[in-house]
Amino acid sequence: MAETTLPEGTDTIVSDAEMAGVGSELGSTDTRTRRGDSSLTTSDSSDSSTGTGTGGGVREAIKDGTDKLKSTASDRAMGFVSQGIERSSGALSNVSGLIGDTAANLDERLGAQYGDYARQAARSIERAAQSLAGKDPEELIDDARAIVRKSPGIALAGAAILGFALVRLVKSGLDSGSSSRKSN
Repeated sequence: MAETTLPEGTDTIVSDAEMAGVGSELGSTDTRTRRGDSSLTTSDSSDSSTGTGTGGGVREAIKDGTDKLKSTASDRAMGFVSQGIERSSGALSNVSGLIGDTAANLDERLGAQYGDYARQAARSIERAAQSLAGKDPEELIDDARAIVRKSPGIALAGAAILGFALVRLVKSGLDSGSSSRKSN
């Protein structure tokens, strides 16, 4: 055999016949020799492609953990939506009751026409509260998606207004918390 310059990282030439024998014994598809190590180093590509080796086990564990986390997050989100639906329908019912109670005063002060407007508004708000209370969280989320698809500009404006209101609410809560600490 002629003297050959070996590539970086190798110290011997292994013939194709020897490689085929070693590869079939170890079940390997990738075999190399390293400088300073007379043993063959192999990596089994079936670990990464089929997911049956240790690499696949880790991937499966991560995937299972991710699926469990998604499921838990989804369940908690649905719980929050259900709780929000209950609170919102209760608040709407209270507003409806307040408007209905005010209708008699409006009759006396402004006239029967304005009292009727207030009663109509109270009935409409009560129907909205009952409709909201009767909805499933999935159904409510689907309705919200449909509204966003139908008019994204209105949905974006509503989100901006809601965000502004939340910031103001949080800011006022923080301001009142800091002023109560100062007074103590």
